[in-house]
Amino acid sequence: MPFGLKNAGATYQRLVNKMFARQIGRNMEVYVDDMLTKSVTADRHADDLRETFDVLVKYGMKLNPAKCVFGVPSGRFLGYQVHQRGIEVNPEKIQALAKMVSPKTLKDVQKLTGCLASLSRFIAKSTDRCLPFFKALKKGKGIEWNEDCEKAFQALKDYLGRAPLLSKPETAETLYIYLSVSEAATSSVLVRQEDGIQKPVYYTSKALLPAETRYSPVEKVALALITVARKLRPYFQAHRIRVYTNCPLKLILQKPEVSGRLTKWAIELSEFDVEYLPRTAIKAQAVADFVVEFTEPSIEVARMMVEQNKKIFKWQTSR
Repeated sequence: MPFGLKNAGATYQRLVNKMFARQIGRNMEVYVDDMLTKSVTADRHADDLRETFDVLVKYGMKLNPAKCVFGVPSGRFLGYQVHQRGIEVNPEKIQALAKMVSPKTLKDVQKLTGCLASLSRFIAKSTDRCLPFFKALKKGKGIEWNEDCEKAFQALKDYLGRAPLLSKPETAETLYIYLSVSEAATSSVLVRQEDGIQKPVYYTSKALLPAETRYSPVEKVALALITVARKLRPYFQAHRIRVYTNCPLKLILQKPEVSGRLTKWAIELSEFDVEYLPRTAIKAQAVADFVVEFTEPSIEVARMMVEQNKKIFKWQTSR
């Protein structure tokens, strides 16, 4: 298929999806021309490769031997280091960031934020950590690399030098979510439990729009949940989700008498299997670090808001 055509990539992806339909998700993953044949045990690897080669021969496709690697416990796929234990940051990206000097121009800051955006799934509260850079970009054509920017830059270098290993969920297992809300962003971490220890699966973060910064504290928590549900929709569809929060989200979302947006979010979340539980002790350091600066509104404040909403609703219905 010639390169450069507008729909070449999408057409080719549909082709390989049909070719390897019986293998994808079982012993193979394919994204355009990146193919990964995976095996649970080393003994099965030869059989899995043979199955893949049979399909390639059937459809007359050829491989470039110089770009193929066989029989390795880990490898790079779609820019990540993938192995049996989970997903790690690409070491080349970490080395490039470690060697990067403090940005001096607008283009340098844009390059830095672009690099960090590609690593955001590994960074807890990435928007809060990168906030000084975003502020520097908003000041116009020039930038002012101040002390806050430098501290954030060095802190991110240190964090990514020991970036967490992201675990791979098992089929149909229950996953857990912790939410965090700050003045500028909402964040979350999706985790799975293994041998009584919670391991991170995916970190998400979103900057609040000007209108969203004026939401009530409880609405911001609900916004954090709906944001992660949209971002990680495949996980929500395939797994039961337990949300750990000290905010009575279940009560609020079931009776959103005042805010129309809460009604909309409640309907959107109703298609998923979501359970709300009080936040307890954290059993993993990576998750504990995420929750250390937790700014979720207290349960007392949330209850007061619910009671206030009930009174307003009664007043509206009695008119």
